[in-house]
Amino acid sequence: QVQLVESGGGLVQPGGSLRLSCAVSGFTFSNYAMGWYRQAPGKECELVAAITSAGDTTNYAHSVKGRFTIFRDNAKNTVYLQMNSLKPEDTAVYYCNADSWLLLFRLCDEFSKLYWGQGTQVTVSS
Repeated sequence: QVQLVESGGGLVQPGGSLRLSCAVSGFTFSNYAMGWYRQAPGKECELVAAITSAGDTTNYAHSVKGRFTIFRDNAKNTVYLQMNSLKPEDTAVYYCNADSWLLLFRLCDEFSKLYWGQGTQVTVSS
């Protein structure tokens, strides 16, 4: 049974940092590319960051480039999102998911049809 368990969110002031974690089970983690997604109230799903199965290639949404870093530990079946210089517009529920590299960029289109973990809430506010 596939499980995606996100953690690490919280309330942080603008300019602060958080590190999100996504622990995976139920499939061979090292065979899949991973993505971090977010959804804010009234907004559509957004792919924030993606990483290949080997961790050698990453991709970031323009809105987070230079502030967020995605990385993974295949030995721990975990993918991380280091978020620095947080802004109020980063406020959202953050999710992770797995797929082939190209399909990661299309998962938001199928958001309501796919399995997602419970997500972790990130709130950036003073």
